[in-house]
Amino acid sequence: MLPYAFSAFTLKSVGLAANEMVKEVRRQLANDPGIIQGTSKPNYEACINIATQASLVEMFWPAAICLLTPFIIGVLFGPTAVAGVLPGILISGVSMAIASANSGGAWDNAKKYIESGAFRVDGESKGKGSDEHKAAVTGDTVGDPLKDTSGPALNILIKLSAIFSLIFYKFFDETALL
Repeated sequence: MLPYAFSAFTLKSVGLAANEMVKEVRRQLANDPGIIQGTSKPNYEACINIATQASLVEMFWPAAICLLTPFIIGVLFGPTAVAGVLPGILISGVSMAIASANSGGAWDNAKKYIESGAFRVDGESKGKGSDEHKAAVTGDTVGDPLKDTSGPALNILIKLSAIFSLIFYKFFDETALL
């Protein structure tokens, strides 16, 4: 269950950060038409600040899940219970990471295939601008965060939970409440 909650938080974070970035780009384009004409430069620093702030703020809950779950289980139930949680994180995390990477890549490849003009329905090419392309762009919007964020981040969840549990093993053994 932990990898699914972790992935949900990372996907939500990417969506929120992307939304803020789009708002900033639209604001800059509305306030300075010279950006589109190429006569003035956009404020790159504002976009970098949005991305940096989002990466710091939005990753609080995924980090808390990663560190607090083994700690709370270890303090309450001891190292044997943590040893039961870690394989669950590992097995579901690896399978979810593989599925995220593959499905995200499939959506990305489907969009590229349609854009190449090779996708045909009843002999008619369905390239850029078609309803099929619009659907593929929507799918790619979900696929990119899956293959670029949630899938790779699950590796961090698995490793950090295991290392954190190993570091506190003796503490769990000495202080377990149950």
